[in-house]
Amino acid sequence: MTDLLLVPRPELDRLRAADVDPDARLALLADACRLNALVAVKRAGSGHLGSTFSALDVVAHLLFDELDVAERGFDDPDRDVFFSSKGHDVPGLYAVLFALGVVPRERLLRLRRLGGLDGHPDVAVPGIEASSGSLGMGISKGRGIALAKRRLGREGRVVVMTGDGELQEGQNWEALQAAAHERLGGLWVVVDRNEVQSDKRTEEIVAVDDLETKLRAFGWHAESVDGHDHTALRAAFARLRAGDDTPKALVARTVKGKGVSFMEHPVALAESGGTYRWHAGAPGDDPFARAVAELEARLTAQCVTLGLEPPALEAAEPETGVRGLEGEPESGAGSRRPAVTDEYVVEAYGEALLELAAEREDLVVLDADLASDCRVRAFELAYPERFFQCGIAEQDMVSTAAGMARHGLLPVVNSFASFLASRGNEQIYNQAGEGSKVIYALHYAGLIPAGPGKSHQSIRDVSLLGALPNVTIVQPGSWDETRALLRWAVEDAEETVAVRLAIGPSPRRIDLPATVSVGRGSVLHDGSDAVLLAYGPVMLHEALLAAERLDESGELSLRVVAMPWLNRFDMDWLAGEVATLEHVFVLEDHAPVGGLGDALRSALAGRAVTVFGVEGWPACGTPAEALRFHGLDGASLAGRIAAHAGVPAR
Repeated sequence: MTDLLLVPRPELDRLRAADVDPDARLALLADACRLNALVAVKRAGSGHLGSTFSALDVVAHLLFDELDVAERGFDDPDRDVFFSSKGHDVPGLYAVLFALGVVPRERLLRLRRLGGLDGHPDVAVPGIEASSGSLGMGISKGRGIALAKRRLGREGRVVVMTGDGELQEGQNWEALQAAAHERLGGLWVVVDRNEVQSDKRTEEIVAVDDLETKLRAFGWHAESVDGHDHTALRAAFARLRAGDDTPKALVARTVKGKGVSFMEHPVALAESGGTYRWHAGAPGDDPFARAVAELEARLTAQCVTLGLEPPALEAAEPETGVRGLEGEPESGAGSRRPAVTDEYVVEAYGEALLELAAEREDLVVLDADLASDCRVRAFELAYPERFFQCGIAEQDMVSTAAGMARHGLLPVVNSFASFLASRGNEQIYNQAGEGSKVIYALHYAGLIPAGPGKSHQSIRDVSLLGALPNVTIVQPGSWDETRALLRWAVEDAEETVAVRLAIGPSPRRIDLPATVSVGRGSVLHDGSDAVLLAYGPVMLHEALLAAERLDESGELSLRVVAMPWLNRFDMDWLAGEVATLEHVFVLEDHAPVGGLGDALRSALAGRAVTVFGVEGWPACGTPAEALRFHGLDGASLAGRIAAHAGVPAR
């Protein structure tokens, strides 16, 4: 990896205190924070630079100049409150909080690591005022904070940053309407209007143009401004401050990737044939060096113009001894390929979907602005008339699919599991209750990858969908099993099917059948003392590691069963393969409640089933860190299984 050079706190303090034009100083500080955010993302191996850079001038202006929280502190109940609902821009926010002395250096350099900083905003981090999650929650949270300030007689404005694509989510407009009704003049919304979503222009996904007119129609004072012009921002914020009790919205016209020429979206989109490649992932060594050179040169030029000494950079320790955050979305920009297999079950899903589409004209695909991550871009290109881009609006997407299913189409609905199963849960309940058939592809299922933090780690979706009588839940553990289960779901299933899909690479290649036997698993490792059932490529790998470790120690003979059926069982098979053994264990890629283990307890009435799952909130970090933290890695599992089976400790 190339050298990592950080703008240190003393130099940031010096720049903040410089007696120069305040707007030029803010531009200088914003670029210093861009460099530090870039270094943090590079060191982490993942992050979101495009959104970070587009928002950074506004974030820097607010926290360094406009708002009072730097002086009052984050514990003062009368402080101004700022938070980002976007979430993806958090590396820049962390860089600003580092400059303010709120986030220490060691945590900034542990972005997306256990004990460091979550990949999306979380209130456990100093200076973070609200956790992010499925997009669209922020304005409602801001409304709640503003109402609390009013009720308790406290001072301070509440400023919420949203993305422009985020405004496709309907909850925003519910909150905008209510805040106008309540005359919350101290509530401000700043829209980062960078015009690009995960990898395409907002107007191609679901157009949100003429935002000022829409916002005014909802009762808000609205205006627009160049979001990279600090003089214009200063004037705009002054106008908002002088306003009445009407809530205020500022549409900041920004450029995704601002500050690094080849990441800026007009150039980046053209170079990549219309898709944006710098949304997610860390840049490789060469583009990283180019980006650093641009930022350093501009910092030097700005300082010379202002009569200041350029900041003296200090080396940031390179990451050592820890693999990168394998499996996280990269938008084509990732620097580190996983040091594991090149098998991705989600790619098998995408290929199988194309094959089935050629056979079934009634098959249609719906997506929520995640076509690349969910591997349905190829379907979109091959069958554009059968591909429906719903934008950031899971509830609308699910109900649209329900309407299609009632009138002769077979919809395949795609989004991240943590958003689709929860945000669209009432809509899925309603659709399943109509007796129609929809296939839900729940991507990013489970604990891993863990770097983005708990907003993206789906450990509750099985419990949310398992309570529905007409929904079968499956999770494949290999390429072949993925293709087989999807074909079964399309051709043979009589009810709605939810397919959980790991987004990252399989830690090992597992030989699983390319055919389907409903309710039956596959024995991967034979044993005579106990049985461990698991599912999905990550947990099957850890289960096999545990069995291999127990074999080596001679402590216990453990049978490992790959069980892709999470709530449907062949009772004859279950009696033969599972019920005959003394100890039954389940390794969940989920919380212990409501997953495969609970379903087996019901099926094996009277039998004790010991479940190992994600206890508490899921840990943020590398896969190895998160698995160890929860005791779900192979070594920990071997010890836990032996202890539960009554094997004396060695």
